[in-house]
Amino acid sequence: MDVLRDLVASQLKDNLPDIKIGATVKVYVRIREGDKQRIQMFEGIVIARNNSGIAETITVRRVAYGVGVERVFPLHSPNVDKIEIVSYGKARRSKLYYLRDRVGKAAKLKQKL
Repeated sequence: MDVLRDLVASQLKDNLPDIKIGATVKVYVRIREGDKQRIQMFEGIVIARNNSGIAETITVRRVAYGVGVERVFPLHSPNVDKIEIVSYGKARRSKLYYLRDRVGKAAKLKQKL
């Protein structure tokens, strides 16, 4: 059992920023297309954070061309290159699923100063 624990501990990333619900983040993801690799950036609001340890994920939402797009990123995945915090938003809930039903300015959060 200690071998498994050591293996999981070696896979955990230690350079993650303090990601809070409502924060606007830029997630840089490695995309493999055939034998080539590139890094793609996805910017949006963190609406959920799930699990803990090696299985920890965040759900990031943005509106692109009038269509809401959500992606779930495993935080400790080797495909997630880096995560940058753009700004923090004021959120009083742990899950911001209500933002799915809102459009325009109503879908924005107040900024934390």
